[in-house]
Amino acid sequence: MPEVTAALTSSRSKVYDLIRSGVLPSFTEGRARRIPLEALRSCMHNKLEEAS
Repeated sequence: MPEVTAALTSSRSKVYDLIRSGVLPSFTEGRARRIPLEALRSCMHNKLEEAS
């Protein structure tokens, strides 16, 4: 999670909001929440498009 919050420059709670809303796909592995790199890239790309 720290890597994702840093990449998106968002708080931990905002990242979990994105996960809950379906904007940022993720899965659990054991007790850990995993976010595929491609999902993170896609989310970042969408944020950039919205900003322009």
